[in-house]
Amino acid sequence: MRVLFDKNVPRGVRQFLGRHQVETVDERGWARISNGELIRVAEVAGFEVVLTADQNIIYQQNLKERRIALVVLGSNIWPIVRMHTAAITAQVDVAQPGSYAFIEMSIPAKHEQAKS
Repeated sequence: MRVLFDKNVPRGVRQFLGRHQVETVDERGWARISNGELIRVAEVAGFEVVLTADQNIIYQQNLKERRIALVVLGSNIWPIVRMHTAAITAQVDVAQPGSYAFIEMSIPAKHEQAKS
C-alpha cells in the first residue's frame, strides 16, 4: 500500500510500516500544500493512505467517495507514538478507500508512575 506521511508524523513511524511504500510530504515537495489540497494531490498521485497527526483534519475533509484513507495519530510526540506501533500498523493495514481511523494515544499508567 502507498502511504503518505504528513509533515507532523515522526519519521520513526516509517520503520513500523516496512510492508508498505512510504513517502513523506517533504520528499514529494508538498510540505506547503494545505490539507484539503494535499488529500486531493495524494489521491491523484496514487497514494492509498495519508497518515497524519492533525486531529482536526476529519472536520475539514469529507472522505465520502474518496479513494484515499486517513489514519490520524493521537500524538506526534515520538516517545508516545512509538508505544503504539501495533495500532498504527493495524490501522494502516486495514485502511480502505474513504475510511477514517483515529489512534488514541496516551501514556500508559505504568509509565506515568515511573516518571513520578
